[in-house]
Amino acid sequence: MTAEEPTITPYPDGPLIVRGAINLRTSDGEPIPQKRRTVALCRCGLSTIKPFCDGTHRLSGFRTDD
Repeated sequence: MTAEEPTITPYPDGPLIVRGAINLRTSDGEPIPQKRRTVALCRCGLSTIKPFCDGTHRLSGFRTDD
């Protein structure tokens, strides 16, 4: 059986939604356990749970070009 390829969907003015198995690592190269099949990754840089999104983009007025 072939593993499903991950997909990355940028949400306008919001996070990157990643679906599927991925290999997340810290800036030091340490693995970050993936507890869910779908995760939201921060793009605004203000999340308190980086690399994951905590919704802070809404309060900060974060906007994307897409």
